Amino acid sequence: MEIISIIVLFLSFFTLLMLKVPVAYSIGISTTISLLLNIDKLPGITTIAQRMTTGIDSFALLAIPFFVLAGEIMKRGGIANRLINFAKSLVASLPGGLAYVNVLASMLFGAISGSAIAATSAIGSIMTDRMEEEGYPREFSASVNITSSTTGLLIPPSNILIVYALASGGTASVAALFIAGYLPGILLGFAIMGYVAYVAITRNFSKGERVPLSLIFTYFRKAFFSLLLLVIVVGGIVAGIFTATEASAIAVLYAGVLALIYGDVKVKDFSAILLASAKTTAVVMFLICTSMAMSWLFSFEGIPELISNFLLEQFSNKIVIFLLINLVLLIIGTFMDMTPAVLIFTPIFLPVVTELGMHPVHFGIVLVLNLCIGLCTPPVGTILFVGSGIAKVSVSQVIKPLLPFLLIMVIVLLLITYIPEISMFLPRLFNL
Repeated sequence: MEIISIIVLFLSFFTLLMLKVPVAYSIGISTTISLLLNIDKLPGITTIAQRMTTGIDSFALLAIPFFVLAGEIMKRGGIANRLINFAKSLVASLPGGLAYVNVLASMLFGAISGSAIAATSAIGSIMTDRMEEEGYPREFSASVNITSSTTGLLIPPSNILIVYALASGGTASVAALFIAGYLPGILLGFAIMGYVAYVAITRNFSKGERVPLSLIFTYFRKAFFSLLLLVIVVGGIVAGIFTATEASAIAVLYAGVLALIYGDVKVKDFSAILLASAKTTAVVMFLICTSMAMSWLFSFEGIPELISNFLLEQFSNKIVIFLLINLVLLIIGTFMDMTPAVLIFTPIFLPVVTELGMHPVHFGIVLVLNLCIGLCTPPVGTILFVGSGIAKVSVSQVIKPLLPFLLIMVIVLLLITYIPEISMFLPRLFNL
């Protein structure tokens, strides 16, 4: 592709984003414009439609609508309350205990539902009011909820890790990515708790009464079957009993039966749940379609190889290259949704990092955490806007208390980048 076409591609894409055109349309339109400029050298315009169609022709992607449906059932099925009560019984007696509950509940619900938005809305809608009653500022509660809900994108099952497995061209398996996400996700959650502890002590936040062991067991028993879903889904995949796609279907069946048993969802409610899930899936799949078309255009013109060669020729130190890639991804995450960012930039940066010895599974975790930070920052910041809306505070009010949490996330990102064993210990332990 001539340099003018590259400029037109990116200029049109960013211009459309600034005009608040939806990301999927921005990607599709800019790709089409770039293709038209080179219609004499590239295949016909129908190639865009072909690549969009073949881009989602993947058995692994069937897991996404199932996990979306499972998450929607869990959000409405009373699971959030049971997880919050269990988390509260464990940590509420500590200084700033309700903030720990917020983090722990977001980790558990995010991991079970596989959705950061579901965790933000389900946990935030319950915890913000409870924390305000105990003297916590609403903007601080929103900051805790926003950042901790992203842990569910690392702790399996996670839809975005499935998308990365597709984008990596099979070099990273879904099973390996799922098991690799545990330690980074838990590390991120504990790091957020560490800062919460500091704030709780310096501001003298209240603490609850110590919960008797018998009551902890009661709350655990009520949350047990919700937590068991993690064991069934991830354990079955790692053990080779079923694939990630089959596990997603099992998750839907399990969540549906559990919600009916709990009584929080009636049979008549499933029509609304199916409709909401279908809308979410349609948005995600359309993003994947257009992103795959742009990714193909990059690959066809050899842009990944150009960038790879440039970085490897200009910088000899892999520490510096990893730092630059992280910086670029952090910037990308501020204005682009996770799904298209993963599909577009994985083929660009994966050859670079593998050339420098980074395992594709390790890079997948680094990439996702980078984009998790982007979800918490303006101007796109999906989780930032959802979390602020749930807490009923403006984004400008949340930004100041949010900044230290973002710094914590960046520190964890650097640790995960430069200490591969945090991501790779469990996959190697299970020979994945």
